[in-house]
Amino acid sequence: MTEHHYLGYLPKIGQTLWYVATYGGQWIALLTFSAAAWKCAVRDQWIGWNFHHQYDYDRLKLIANNSRFLILPDWHHPNLGSKILSLCHQRLCADWQEHFGHPLLLLETFVDPQRFIGTVYRAANWSYLGLTRGYRRTRDGYSNTAVSPKKIFVQPLHKQARSLLAAPVLPVPYRQGVVKMKLTAHQMLSLPDFFADIPDPRRAQGRRHSLACVLAIVCAATLCGMRGYKAIADWAHSLSPRARQRFRCRYVNGQFLVPSESIIRDVMIRVAPSDLDKALNRYNQAFAQQDSTLAIDGKTMRNALDPNDHQTHVMSVVGHHSKICYTQKKSARCPPTATPLS
Repeated sequence: MTEHHYLGYLPKIGQTLWYVATYGGQWIALLTFSAAAWKCAVRDQWIGWNFHHQYDYDRLKLIANNSRFLILPDWHHPNLGSKILSLCHQRLCADWQEHFGHPLLLLETFVDPQRFIGTVYRAANWSYLGLTRGYRRTRDGYSNTAVSPKKIFVQPLHKQARSLLAAPVLPVPYRQGVVKMKLTAHQMLSLPDFFADIPDPRRAQGRRHSLACVLAIVCAATLCGMRGYKAIADWAHSLSPRARQRFRCRYVNGQFLVPSESIIRDVMIRVAPSDLDKALNRYNQAFAQQDSTLAIDGKTMRNALDPNDHQTHVMSVVGHHSKICYTQKKSARCPPTATPLS
């Protein structure tokens, strides 16, 4: 691959499988199937999902990218490429299930129109969707300028692949992980503003991170599925430099610093719950329209009794995608009584 492919060898990207096509004991072609692209407007429009769906139950894992396809020299024969793709198509779902524990619904690939026109994929019944925008993925996210748009082809591995991927609730056989959310750049930039008016309970001496920054990171981590101080701190340390800048993290010696686990714990213990609740309600009002489906759930609060010794219950309405709690209603239930039999 390094010697003959114009892009060279591709390191492992997430879940990856390598295939070798042989004929008469000789290698004739090499293929790599790896993790799908984070973003692709043409693909996402064709599927009919938005960014909420992509990260709900890790739906991107149900798509694989044919990231490399190389027919070795001296083996360029008519129909050979489409035949190899067909053979991979026949076994890829079972191989993916065996190695990674979940099925696939869709294959994608990107073709450089300056070098190829995608004939082999058209011959193998892949569908051409259009051109990408040309932005390249970097360590900090995506490049600021478009470089070279690519043609994108897709091949469904299930006859209802599109409807399954875009379904409000993913069916159990394809459901992986837990419900989680991916924040947009606008949400990252605006989150600290919702906490800007909360009084800082800490002493002025020794404050390394602003209260708004700490609370914004805690809120964002919780929306993305993190639970507990350690998980929130690990999520914060995994943020890219650009994401840290959006959260207005402290800038020292050319890098943005995130709050540690001890700082996060100290802030959450000290901050007034009523002020935090008001700030979160303002956030709900700003982004409430993003959920297409809602879940209603009730909880019984242990050891919470009203003046009449009635147990307290809380009914909540939560968005499926944003995990935002839009409203809560508290009620009390009378304890059961025994009626004597005559």
